[in-house]
Amino acid sequence: MTNAHLCILQPQPVSSTAPIAPVMHGMDTGPMRELQIVDAVELANAYAAAEYVVVLDGDSLPLRVGEPALDLEAYAPASRYAFITAWNPASQPRSDSANEAADALLVTQLDELRATRHAAWAQDPDGRWREPGWLVADLDVDAVLRLALEFGQAGVLDWAAGEPVRLRMLTARPIGDAAAHTDWTPG
Repeated sequence: MTNAHLCILQPQPVSSTAPIAPVMHGMDTGPMRELQIVDAVELANAYAAAEYVVVLDGDSLPLRVGEPALDLEAYAPASRYAFITAWNPASQPRSDSANEAADALLVTQLDELRATRHAAWAQDPDGRWREPGWLVADLDVDAVLRLALEFGQAGVLDWAAGEPVRLRMLTARPIGDAAAHTDWTPG
C-alpha cells in the first residue's frame, strides 16, 4: 500500500449532470484518488449496462449487474465477491503503460491482503471500451472500497453469494434515476 494522502473531492449536493474525472499529477496512485464529479447517473447506468467477464481455468464466466452469478459462485465458492480495476480512473482513458503500472500496484496490494483474485475484464456492450480488472473473493467490503478509492475508481461490483451482482458507486447519490441494483457510497 502506498502512504500517499487520500483526497476525494465530494461536491455537495451531487447533481446528475456533474461529471467524474480524475485530476492527474504523476505516476503514483495519489493522482488517481482525486475525483471530480461529471455525470454520476450516466456513468452508473453505463457501468450497470457493461459486460463483465471472469476467467477461471480457461472458462469465461459472465457477470451482469442485477443478476445472480450462480455459475461463478459454483465454480469458485466464497461468501462475498467484488470486481475491481485500476485501469482508466473515473473512466478517463490513460496510456497502456500508466494503466499497467496502476494494475501492478493494485495486484501488489491485493497480494499483501492475501486476496484470492482471478483475471477479469469489463467492456461496454458494443465492445468499444474494454479494461482488465480482478474478481476478488472474500475480501472485506471496506478493503475493496478503500482500494477502489486509492485507484481513483468511480465504482466497483460487490455482492454476497446467492444475491444479484450490485454496482457500488463511490459518490453520494445524485439527483436523477440510476440503474437498479446500484448503491451509492460517498467516498
